[in-house]
Amino acid sequence: MENKRRIAILGSTGSIGRQTLDVVRQHPDLFEVELITANNSSGTLIEQALAFDVNNAVICNEGKYREVADALQNRGIKVFAGIRSVCDLVASDRVDIVVAAMVGFSGLAPTLAAIRAGKIIALANKETLVAAGSIVMAESRRYEAPILPVDSEHSAIFQCLLGAQGNPLSRIHLTASGGPFRTWNRADIVRAAKADALKHPNWSMGAKITIDSATMMNKGFEVIEARWLFDVPQDRIHVVVHPESVVHSMVEFEDGAVIAQLGSPDMREAIQLAIAFPQRLALDNKKLDFAALGALTFFEPDLVKFPCLGLAYEAIARGGNIPCALNAANEVAVAAFLQERIGFYDISAVVSKCLEGTDFVANPSLEDIFATHDAVTARAGELIW
Repeated sequence: MENKRRIAILGSTGSIGRQTLDVVRQHPDLFEVELITANNSSGTLIEQALAFDVNNAVICNEGKYREVADALQNRGIKVFAGIRSVCDLVASDRVDIVVAAMVGFSGLAPTLAAIRAGKIIALANKETLVAAGSIVMAESRRYEAPILPVDSEHSAIFQCLLGAQGNPLSRIHLTASGGPFRTWNRADIVRAAKADALKHPNWSMGAKITIDSATMMNKGFEVIEARWLFDVPQDRIHVVVHPESVVHSMVEFEDGAVIAQLGSPDMREAIQLAIAFPQRLALDNKKLDFAALGALTFFEPDLVKFPCLGLAYEAIARGGNIPCALNAANEVAVAAFLQERIGFYDISAVVSKCLEGTDFVANPSLEDIFATHDAVTARAGELIW
């Protein structure tokens, strides 16, 4: 790289944000952090801002603005509050790359603002494409703002396609760990507690995405994300359970050849590739020991045990604003499960009822997407409370 790349990290206090900062810490000569944001984690935001001497920090919870401002402004760090500030700051000429790592639907508006400013997007917020994939990808083309995937599975597909030399793919094989309930029977899963669902066997992630992994809704979201990122219909995206989480995903070609990308279950690999692309940099992480791996196993997902995956396929098949409804209902249901207000399978039940009751919009505008999100959020809340 000729010049340092200046990075905005949206959601810097979450799992992806913290790992992005670790990548930056390993390459201080190549990257500098211009902007960080957090929703509620004011203490961690303050620590990060001081450690990386950022120029701007945004606390989205406006009630915590004074705490952050008092801690940082006398250090020359500019402090802002609210999501509108995030949208304004990502458009700054001082930002080269935006790591979109905010959780949930809240990441849509800032990501669109960054796209419209022509920034490189390192996309970790899958809900952006789930809720508004057609709009986001159209804006990406219009403003020539490349979207580089940070999800390990989509990064793997991206890397496999780099080796395809333009040859069209036949199928995508999207791998899934199976989550903490892979070996449980349905009767036991019915009684699963929050603590059980949060015990992911391979990955260290935030609570929301860990529950989505346990229900396999996360994999359903990734099917939708892959459909938009790689312009592939959903019937050519095959989910396969791979408990070892070594093969991050595969691409099959018309002659039957399959290219796979392998690596340790460490999100920093995908993060670093996205923010350094096209360079591959050294990374202090665990490297694969093939002699020690033993067997790698693959099998079909169980849609009876994991109905959320089936609901995601239904949503993308129906199209329009239905994937947005899927995401909105899931956000409310997962939050209720984490509050121990509903059971594990109530998540899929709430989502299913919300999909049934959503007014279909075939070609939604951005206003339709926000209206769908608000309506379904309210409906899901009524079903729970």
